[in-house]
Amino acid sequence: MAQVIPFKAVRPSREKVALVASRPYEEYSLEELNFHLANNPYSFLHIINPGYKFQKNISGEERFQLVKNRYLEFKEEEIFIQDPQACYYIYKSISVDQSFCGIIAAASVEDYQNNVIKRHEDTISQREKLFKEYLKVAGFNTEPVLLTYPDNPVIEEIIVQKMKERPEYEFSSFNKDTHYIWVVSEPELTGTLQQEFGKMPSLYIADGHHRSASSWLLARDMAQNNPHHTGTESYNFFMSYLIAESHLKLYEFNRLVRDLNGLSKKDFLLQLDSWFRIENRGQSLFRPRQKHEFSMYLDGEFYSLVLRRSAYTFTDPLSKIDPYILYCTVLRPILGIENPKDDVRLRYLPGKNESYEVKKAVDEGKFAVGFGMLPLTFTEIKEVSDFEMTMPPKSTYIEPKLRSGLTIYEF
Repeated sequence: MAQVIPFKAVRPSREKVALVASRPYEEYSLEELNFHLANNPYSFLHIINPGYKFQKNISGEERFQLVKNRYLEFKEEEIFIQDPQACYYIYKSISVDQSFCGIIAAASVEDYQNNVIKRHEDTISQREKLFKEYLKVAGFNTEPVLLTYPDNPVIEEIIVQKMKERPEYEFSSFNKDTHYIWVVSEPELTGTLQQEFGKMPSLYIADGHHRSASSWLLARDMAQNNPHHTGTESYNFFMSYLIAESHLKLYEFNRLVRDLNGLSKKDFLLQLDSWFRIENRGQSLFRPRQKHEFSMYLDGEFYSLVLRRSAYTFTDPLSKIDPYILYCTVLRPILGIENPKDDVRLRYLPGKNESYEVKKAVDEGKFAVGFGMLPLTFTEIKEVSDFEMTMPPKSTYIEPKLRSGLTIYEF
């Protein structure tokens, strides 16, 4: 059963939270990053980009140590303050077209190791080790792993009742989203939440496979070097944002390929015909309408590709999902992409960006062909996870995406 426990978060003071919180670092353009660093001394970006203070690009362990130094400075200046007792944190975000609400808590690395926390994507060993070293040096984590659980009426009722109170945080960000956090510190509520999560046989990783794997590597290293290890130390857990399955929003990732692997357009279409019923959709934007149908943009025109059931056999849950079907029928055998994790000819675009982004990239000559598909359902993801199988990289783009610097988990 799942261990999901409260923890003593390090958090921004109420009056500075809107200035501190940032989007994930990789979402900023260089121009945006420099603007925030130059104009907001409270931004969390100063912590994760410590070289700005010295006007120098810094990498490796030196950067990790400077991240820790900037973090300690924020604590010394009381920009960050640690809660005196372990709490759960209800986090809600509202945008123009959707809202999300869930609970920030600490999940168990033992559950990750024992497949109570189930995963569906492969991870890259080098990235796991790099992030583990970052965590070890910095001593904290601010990027929660997104976990999902079956809808639970007891947990939902606690969330609903707690949200009737004044939130600890309420602020808007530059993209006009509004963010709220309620602190759950009452012993009867924290006890009930821990019990309800403890009844769940499985949790599923929606986003954050590398963060989960790195946290497990960190816990293993620290336990080996701790002669008094008990299993209750903070390094045995990692910060997570837990959200009910029905509240997730799933998008697809579109695929862009730089060339046709030496094939002419005619030969490429002929090879596709072995796997798909092909229909030219012209120049109007086209989006698939059903499972096992793909959109393709090639040479200024859209095509629909509908899988020929006589040409492809479903053998297990993995074989039924569209990202895997596209890999097995097109990317690998026709376009010669053996390793979709590392092949420089392949690029991924979140389906949230819509078909015009695929069209634009091909029309500009950066890519020869683009493919789109419908998003997976969470039932499909769970089936793959339950079979202990892994999907191709970038099979899903899942929201919500959290702000950085709202709650920090120390090791």
